Amino acid sequence: MQTGEGKISSMASPSSAVTLTKMGVSHVPQRYILPASHRPNTLPPFMNHHLPIIDLSSLQNPFLRPQTMDEIRIACKEVGFFQVINHGVPPSVMKGALDAAVEFFDLSMEEKTVHASDNVHEPVRYGTSMNQVKDEFQFWRDFIKHYSHPLSSWIHLWPSNPPCYKEKMGSYAKEVQVLQKQLMEVVLESLGLNPNYLQDEVESGSQVMAINCYPACPEPELALGMPPHSDFGSLTVLLQSCLGLQVLDHHNNWLSVPVVEDALIVQLGDQLEVMSNGEYKSIVHRVTVSSEKKRFSIASLHSWALEKKMGPAEKLVDQEHPASYEEFSFKDFLDYISNNDIMTAKRFIDTLKKK
Repeated sequence: MQTGEGKISSMASPSSAVTLTKMGVSHVPQRYILPASHRPNTLPPFMNHHLPIIDLSSLQNPFLRPQTMDEIRIACKEVGFFQVINHGVPPSVMKGALDAAVEFFDLSMEEKTVHASDNVHEPVRYGTSMNQVKDEFQFWRDFIKHYSHPLSSWIHLWPSNPPCYKEKMGSYAKEVQVLQKQLMEVVLESLGLNPNYLQDEVESGSQVMAINCYPACPEPELALGMPPHSDFGSLTVLLQSCLGLQVLDHHNNWLSVPVVEDALIVQLGDQLEVMSNGEYKSIVHRVTVSSEKKRFSIASLHSWALEKKMGPAEKLVDQEHPASYEEFSFKDFLDYISNNDIMTAKRFIDTLKKK
């Protein structure tokens, strides 16, 4: 792991949302107060209980499979998002990962900042907000991110404290890696592609685990846990402990994603939008915060390997449907967010769209 430029020697100053909460601040510091146009609506969130929920066990039933594939196709095309139940990840493994996250963020700041860095290329990185070097405004979240596939190549770099972290988070990472391979196959099939299309890229691709803590916020109407954005990769599989995630619908309404027992959230990322040549769209989402609850989430972000370039699938490009996006790689995305303020810069995928 790199230890040079970008490594932070100390984050003990109150730049961490968790630290500020432990200090008992009664107001949000100025750097967390968003411009009025970017603040969350103070009205109660609109709960859309019609956001798609897919029963993956139905794919094993020849009578139910066609209908389930249609549901997946519609969810990918119209929303870019769905939840999955009967997905094969044991509830005990999901709970164990959340327990490990709670224990990690309960550690002292000194113990957590062993992994602190503002270099987005670090394979293990603890931080706060988004890009605290470039961003004018900060966000009410602490996180630890780490590469996770293949697990044997990265787990020795993960936190050794709390003692359960590697075992519990590692078990979850392995289960989700298996799940995302299955999900990619059905998503590709729903596009009319061979389920094994890009099999090597999927199996040898990157898995980045982002473990997030959104502490209770004294003035949640002024701040966000994360700003509106789409994920860079192919699929993101998300586990959330309570309400907070919101997705943007086609009418520019923010919809709160309900917590469904033992479900996992699947979000389409920029790579799938590009690969589908715009047939499917990556989902724009944000995270709101609460004055009462601390929220945890574990996002498993999947993409092709770091420097692997990808563009629209050849089968989805013809004279009537010319390629609408430039090729890009995970590294291109990391370079982009390293040099831009996520609040003011355009979405990364918009830089790839051909005129």
